[in-house]
Amino acid sequence: MSLRVFNTLGGKKEPFEPLEPGKVRMYVCGPTVYDSCHIGHARSVVVFDVIARYLKAKGFDVTHVRNFTDVDDKIIIKANQLGIDSKTVAEKYIKEFYEDMDALNVERATIEPKATEHINQIIQFVEKLIQKGFAYRINGDVYYSVEKFKKYGKLSGRRLEDMEAGARVDIDERKRNPFDFVLWKSAKPGEPAWASPWGKGRPGWHIECSAMSSEYLGETFDIHGGGKDLCFPHHENEIAQSESISGKPFVKYWIHNGFVNINQEKMSKSLGNFLMIKDVLKTYHPEAVRLFLLSNHYRSPIDFTEKAMNEAFSGLDKIYALVERAEKKIGPIQDKEIESGDCWRRFCEAMDDDFNSARGIGVIFETVRSINRFLDQDIISGEIKKSIQSDRSDILRIGSVLGILTEQPKVYFEKKQARVLEQKSIDPDIIDKIVKKRDAARKAKDWKEADKIRKQLDDMNIILEDRPEGTIWKINK
Repeated sequence: MSLRVFNTLGGKKEPFEPLEPGKVRMYVCGPTVYDSCHIGHARSVVVFDVIARYLKAKGFDVTHVRNFTDVDDKIIIKANQLGIDSKTVAEKYIKEFYEDMDALNVERATIEPKATEHINQIIQFVEKLIQKGFAYRINGDVYYSVEKFKKYGKLSGRRLEDMEAGARVDIDERKRNPFDFVLWKSAKPGEPAWASPWGKGRPGWHIECSAMSSEYLGETFDIHGGGKDLCFPHHENEIAQSESISGKPFVKYWIHNGFVNINQEKMSKSLGNFLMIKDVLKTYHPEAVRLFLLSNHYRSPIDFTEKAMNEAFSGLDKIYALVERAEKKIGPIQDKEIESGDCWRRFCEAMDDDFNSARGIGVIFETVRSINRFLDQDIISGEIKKSIQSDRSDILRIGSVLGILTEQPKVYFEKKQARVLEQKSIDPDIIDKIVKKRDAARKAKDWKEADKIRKQLDDMNIILEDRPEGTIWKINK
């Protein structure tokens, strides 16, 4: 099965055929850096991180551009609140963004441009729109005239005549149409500003992405991504600006990820349920967060709950435990050139169906169960060993696409147990002694005493796994 992608432009799955064979040019809208990143930001970044990783795994040469909006009304407001300049605010939250994303094992994009470093390109872009009659000036401000672009609304499916100006559109009585949007804002006292043909000012939000994407990816490129909330007006406006100048299709495939809800409620500041990434990572392993964010199809909403996160954490434990168990039972993978098996093939089938990571994760757990059944056997044939090694190699390869399994299992479990034991004030040496005491009871066939000890450990949130090679204990998080 060849890769198929759901294209928001047209609303259907299409075969993925990049403009240049073997190469993918992808632009993903990055953060407006005025505050710490929340779990919704994490979903978008992780989704497109995995898309880029998978395309690379398929053999594509990927150029991934993710921008920073580092000049904006929200940044200026935050700077005024803190009594510092907007550049300092932007730099602070760019630094935080990298800290959060590094913790989540997000790979750096190929190019990560900032709006303030591309003012000249933005000005040139606006000049071209004015020259072509798609933009007009009003007292130092420059607006795009949406009525001039006959295909306005083709991405979101909205028609100008059916729309009413609302919360996502700047209301300005000077505009020719309520949906005309600002390309260049004239300077106001105390705000950052740059010289332009229309006087000192700064760029509007939408224009920066058109200018920077064309700078690094050309007039037409393969993939443009972002959250569903950006479809209108941001991405709609990008199309209008870019295609007005080039006369060519701006983007071939538009990909939008769904939202993160919190306990079945929309995440919003008014509800006070914004979950910052740095706070989530205080409780949950970053790979468990990634596994959770990828556990639903990227276009679907996903509900952040304690239950869902604990399930993701438990699932991650099972994968690491399998990798550790297989190595102990049949040894490390020796053949570096080991051929991919059925696990990788089925994972690719899932991902080729519009990057269905949820189904791909299901393939991992099916394989984990299958390998564990083989490992339960006292004697494992050479053919079965070869199959296990192939599947285990596939799981690690899939992990590199999903951004998990980056630690050695021993290190992973030691860190987890140390963290939880510290939280619960439990001495691991004492647990080891209790487990040995239970082992002795079992050898003596004193099942009543063994069950009593298991119950004692269960009350301490310690779970036991009796395996042919011995009993192991873990924290039940």
